[in-house]
Amino acid sequence: MKYKIILFLILGIDALVLFFQTSELSISYHEATLLYGNISFLQLLIQSSIAIFGHNDFALRFPMILLHLSSALLLYKISKQYIYNEANRLWLILVFVLLPGVISSAIIVDSAGIIIFGLLLYIYVYQLTQSRSSYTFVLYTLLFLYMFIDPGFIYLFIALFFYAFYKKDKVLLIYALFLTGISLYFYGFNTQGLPKGHFLDSIGIYAAIFTPIIFIYLFYILYRRFLTKEIDLLWFISATALILSLLLSFRQRVEIEQFAPYLIVALPLGAQTFYSSYRVRLKRFRTKYRVLFTIALLFLALNTILVLFNKYFYLVLDEPQKHFAYKMHVAKELALELKKKNIDCVDTKRSLALRLRFYGIEECKQYILTEKKDDSENGINVTISYKNKPVYSAYVTNINNK
Repeated sequence: MKYKIILFLILGIDALVLFFQTSELSISYHEATLLYGNISFLQLLIQSSIAIFGHNDFALRFPMILLHLSSALLLYKISKQYIYNEANRLWLILVFVLLPGVISSAIIVDSAGIIIFGLLLYIYVYQLTQSRSSYTFVLYTLLFLYMFIDPGFIYLFIALFFYAFYKKDKVLLIYALFLTGISLYFYGFNTQGLPKGHFLDSIGIYAAIFTPIIFIYLFYILYRRFLTKEIDLLWFISATALILSLLLSFRQRVEIEQFAPYLIVALPLGAQTFYSSYRVRLKRFRTKYRVLFTIALLFLALNTILVLFNKYFYLVLDEPQKHFAYKMHVAKELALELKKKNIDCVDTKRSLALRLRFYGIEECKQYILTEKKDDSENGINVTISYKNKPVYSAYVTNINNK
């Protein structure tokens, strides 16, 4: 019972931190294009939340936070098959919620959060089918639905094809091949651009998403299990996506954010190997394992602190645009300042106009918003500051008064 209390305490604190962050962020251009662009499952999910909770940042990000918390619970359930000690499973959940990429997927409206949840849900149902064959229909139905939910699930279908081939499961093999083919037909495959190597860039992004220590360790675990033939469904899902992303990066720039959720699936494998190696050693030989885990946890904690207090970085930056979260700042505060000046519509660049639209500032020709200084009498200066440091300055001109 006490472990469940600790689990919900971890998730409760995690939820509070994420809800606090929603008040610190503005909608980004990427999120705005998802919300107002072509219809998609993610768009319908966010619009449903907005219809229920109103037009605000909480409603925008609530579905992602809910998916994140559900993913953590699923991971806790899944890891039971790999980690029998409940205390160790709690450490795994703590690592999961502190991962930089997981934090991002929990508050940024993007397909990563859906893919993480979808993968963990599939694995959880798969585990149920091992004891209850009646869940097999649910398993195949899930895969069929995934094909329409997000194109990023194509890598799951490819992984299942190789897994089915390895397990000699002809039904799953044919089904996975069918889903892969249909996905390619509907969504295509990006091979645009001139051939150019981005292998090191991809490695760097993976290291940023997982922190260098955890990424290297997961890479090592997948390689080690391949050599020892300890490969199962989780291994195929993680290894297939990782290998595909690295192979593609030799030719073109790869959106690692689509592949990273698949590597998260390897966390139970990494935890199982780590705790097994730790447990079989005498106490005096366990020091390096404790040190490694402590360093990894410190890196994760430091990253979380940097995310929580990221606006303080503006105090030491000469160019605010170089801030890693700048694309998710300014818009909300700018909209509030415009409304204070009784301006509810502007003519500005599309990337900003789409963001302002979410906060009630529509497009029109009466007011022109530009970052170029306007010395005319009609020019109204609007400045946004964080921690008393100006990070954005623009000018609004009422062309009807010229």
